[in-house]
Amino acid sequence: MQSDRREFLLAAGSFGMAVLGATGTPRRSEGKEVKDKDEAEIEISAPEDLMREHGVLDRILLIYEEGDRRLQAGADLPPEVVQQSATLVRQFVEDYHEHLEETFIFPRFEKAKTLLDLVAVLRQQHQAGRALTDAILAAATAERLRNDASRQALRGSCEAFVRMYRPHAAREDTVLFPALYTVMAAEQVKVLGEQFEEEEHRRFGEHGFERAVEQVAAIEKQLGIYELATFTPK
Repeated sequence: MQSDRREFLLAAGSFGMAVLGATGTPRRSEGKEVKDKDEAEIEISAPEDLMREHGVLDRILLIYEEGDRRLQAGADLPPEVVQQSATLVRQFVEDYHEHLEETFIFPRFEKAKTLLDLVAVLRQQHQAGRALTDAILAAATAERLRNDASRQALRGSCEAFVRMYRPHAAREDTVLFPALYTVMAAEQVKVLGEQFEEEEHRRFGEHGFERAVEQVAAIEKQLGIYELATFTPK
């Protein structure tokens, strides 16, 4: 028997539904007997876990960019698409993913007096991102999207969010997370991964990553940007 990777409970107030389910993707081995010999045991480290979650964030940035393109062109943009995306940012990225970084990752570097300037900027950007999400959620209503000034304000908030989080996530993936092994022993990093799993189970249940990806994919399909080939230059 092995634990699953996780399940994300999306208590999305704006879309009025909770997403529950299971995909059966193994999260990591718990040292228990695997009954199905064809099932592979997958170990996911704490840094890899955070990087995968950055993939969810990056796909939301693509959604924001598509929304901005439509607003600029004067095309239709369903407000629920923006609301759903921003709600996923709030619940999965800010309240969960960034909470892990602020609780378990940043203090390790601060205690070791390593990469202090980087960590300070990352903390500031988390706060800036939450303010932008507030602005996006407030602006993404059918009434406000009929107003040109409100549409421009939404564009500005989405553009600022994308502009900040692309380098933010890239700097964490290429500098901060790899350096985690310089301030923690390998065994401590392994334990940290288990803490991440416990925290997500406590918040959402199981299969959180898979459900977050499914939610993003549904929004991409609604906007017509789900197919990867869409981004291939002609």
